[in-house]
Amino acid sequence: MHSVGVSVTNAGSEVGLHGIAAVERATGISKDTLRIWERRYGFPTPQRDAVGERLYPDTQLRRLHLLKRLLDAGFRPGRIVAAAPEELEKLLAEARAHQAKRLGGEAVAAPEMAAYISLLRSHEVELLRQRLAQAIIRMGLAACVKELIAPLTTEVGEAWMRGELQVFEEHIFSESLQQVLRPAIHGVERATPAGGPRVLLTTLPGEQHGLGLLMVEALLTLEGCRCLSLGVQTPPGDIVQAAAVQRADIVALSFTGQLPATAVLEELRRLRELLPEGVELWVGGSATALRRSPAGIRHVSDLAALAPGLAHWAARGQPTGLA
Repeated sequence: MHSVGVSVTNAGSEVGLHGIAAVERATGISKDTLRIWERRYGFPTPQRDAVGERLYPDTQLRRLHLLKRLLDAGFRPGRIVAAAPEELEKLLAEARAHQAKRLGGEAVAAPEMAAYISLLRSHEVELLRQRLAQAIIRMGLAACVKELIAPLTTEVGEAWMRGELQVFEEHIFSESLQQVLRPAIHGVERATPAGGPRVLLTTLPGEQHGLGLLMVEALLTLEGCRCLSLGVQTPPGDIVQAAAVQRADIVALSFTGQLPATAVLEELRRLRELLPEGVELWVGGSATALRRSPAGIRHVSDLAALAPGLAHWAARGQPTGLA
């Protein structure tokens, strides 16, 4: 999920224009990459302010978000950067279908997905929450997270990119998911014996989005893990202290690409050094930097990779770090 203002964020004076640093923060695409694409593929095509600094309009920012989603799905820049928006939407739909198949289920049908988006757009918040809670009961928590909530979260983000949702509507959706998922997780905790690892979940400072963490917490709890969420934006020193106090076996972090790649990798190296060797560090999310995670860190590429990660932890026979 992304939350970006529509006014100029670090340069210029026209509403709807964003400086290159703000675009890098919002999309996770580096300034150098943006400049290379501009020269090589003819997109983006920024405007210039009075001193020649690049300014990107909202339409290009939304398209860059779509491109980032496809990059995260494994597409190469040469195929997608110059593609028409209609082609990008088609590729995204194919990527979602492939992801649903990988998770072992079928994503909900497009009309059902559109019905949830319609409730959000019409601000029928209570009805939206009721439908989500009913879906958890009807489908079961695991299937609902994989087949409905994960793709719906992606669709809400993409609807914002297309200009179909406002930032405050994204926030309503996030709060609604929190309100229906948290009780469901607590119900599982009461009914499921906790025989798995102790897992501490959070994000680093600057990473404001926590829905991915919530979905991971739901699936891990179903597997018998004892989960504790610190919420978002926890400083590394506090993460280390919390891990010690809670006797955590695993620290799990989520990234959406909001932070620059260099900052992500630097903070992960620092955190790995600060954590005891016996505490595993897991990272997941859409940030492409995670594919170059430092040694001793497990990259959980998607929700389907959680089970193999737990199997690896269990196979070691004790809570020890990665080789």
